[in-house]
Amino acid sequence: MTKPAKTALEASLKAIQIEDLAVEFATRRGLRRDVVRAVDGVDLVLDQRETLALVGESGCGKSTLVRTVFGLNRIARGSVSVFGEDIATASPRVRRIMRRRIQMVFQDPYSSLNPHLTAHEIVAEPLRINRVYRRERVAELMEQVGLSTDALGKRPGEFSGGQRQRLGIARALALEPDVLVLDEPVSALDVSVQAQVLNLLTDLQEQLGLSYLFIAHDLSVIRHIASRVAVMRAGQIVETGTRAEVFDNPQHPYTQMLLAAVPVPDPHQRRDRAAPAAPVPAVP
Repeated sequence: MTKPAKTALEASLKAIQIEDLAVEFATRRGLRRDVVRAVDGVDLVLDQRETLALVGESGCGKSTLVRTVFGLNRIARGSVSVFGEDIATASPRVRRIMRRRIQMVFQDPYSSLNPHLTAHEIVAEPLRINRVYRRERVAELMEQVGLSTDALGKRPGEFSGGQRQRLGIARALALEPDVLVLDEPVSALDVSVQAQVLNLLTDLQEQLGLSYLFIAHDLSVIRHIASRVAVMRAGQIVETGTRAEVFDNPQHPYTQMLLAAVPVPDPHQRRDRAAPAAPVPAVP
């Protein structure tokens, strides 16, 4: 299925643009009510047809940021726009269109697929919900991600881990999105299978003109696939840059610490690699 050509205006828009974003959650300790700011003053841009990797330790705010992009969290300050449309002020009709343009690939292919549905039913589900189901489209999607159409009658338990993740990617592509948010999409897979899935994602991006917001902990995966990198810590973006800038010349001590923690097989390289110059400062 071929998408219609974009107008000059559509081609000039940012896939995702986040400006001064703050997201807060209320908490209660006994009689005391507190406010926790999970995302604090984030500025981030995802251009069309690029891969932006969002890196940071667990609890740094990555998941909160992603949920906000999908309109699932209330915005305390700032804005999130998808192809020029502000998610907070968009009409219900525009929101429906936006939901089709941005889709999610989940971390765990074992739990993100309904074990009681066949592969055909899993891939067809978004098509049926949006009333655009065609059996030929389901077969096309299976072939696009490297799965045989002979497997359409199988259930997730009959697939390997890598095949399940391919099935999840096929489901995410069903509505012809422009953006995929990939939440640790290869972390549950063996290393050899990781490379196959990353190569598939690279090929799909070239074929379909996709933009990727790639969430990951594994810096070796990010080095393989990302064009730009944003480093997140304690709800804030502490460093952004091209892949070469961040990996070869990290500026923030936290980024330096993350890179220094990456295992290096060669002991001579381990000795030569510089450690962070100073302790990582606390984020206020």
